[in-house]
Amino acid sequence: MASTEEPQFSLFKDALAKRLVAGPDASAETDDLDDFTSYLAAEVWSTLPANVREATYEGRDKVPAADEVYLDSTPTSFADTLTSCGIVGDDEDAVVLLQKVLEEYITEASAPPPVWSKTRTTECEICEREVPLTYHHLIPRETHAKMLKKKWHPEYMLNSVAWLCRPCHSAVHHVASNEELARTLYTVELLLKRDDIQKWRKYAAKQRFGVKRG
Repeated sequence: MASTEEPQFSLFKDALAKRLVAGPDASAETDDLDDFTSYLAAEVWSTLPANVREATYEGRDKVPAADEVYLDSTPTSFADTLTSCGIVGDDEDAVVLLQKVLEEYITEASAPPPVWSKTRTTECEICEREVPLTYHHLIPRETHAKMLKKKWHPEYMLNSVAWLCRPCHSAVHHVASNEELARTLYTVELLLKRDDIQKWRKYAAKQRFGVKRG
């Protein structure tokens, strides 16, 4: 069964949300938009070809153009819902909207990785204070050879970094070994899901050194 937990699904859902916010219900609450988009995206996702759902930069040569994707298996509930909400006029309009969503999704999913040195922020990515920053290798260097051998992640992620203040940088290395960081905590988002990092974040954000955002 196609998973809605994959990053590709999130990209697809975001592409759909961008189309919906311009519709007649653009003033709807954020939670309502999230629920509505999640429902519609999930309805369509499992009917898309595997090479579309698994689109990546490395596999971009196997991904078809949006107008080449077979959409006859799209559930009628997708068009019916959009039509009943006044977002599109009829089934054909729903297909056109879906093709535009697919075009943006495929572009995003197949995009080259960022140049990590250009991702630098002015605030720590954990405590959000404007303080001097260090860069934390999200996949520690000493694990690179093992990562490649075990194929934990794509090679382009080797040099991915997070920009952290020194106290937060130290806290990250305190809560997990280098191998655990490399295998399961290789993004800021994953780090922030840990309770201990959240507790540290709240503590660090209140410290006087620097200016907290907002």
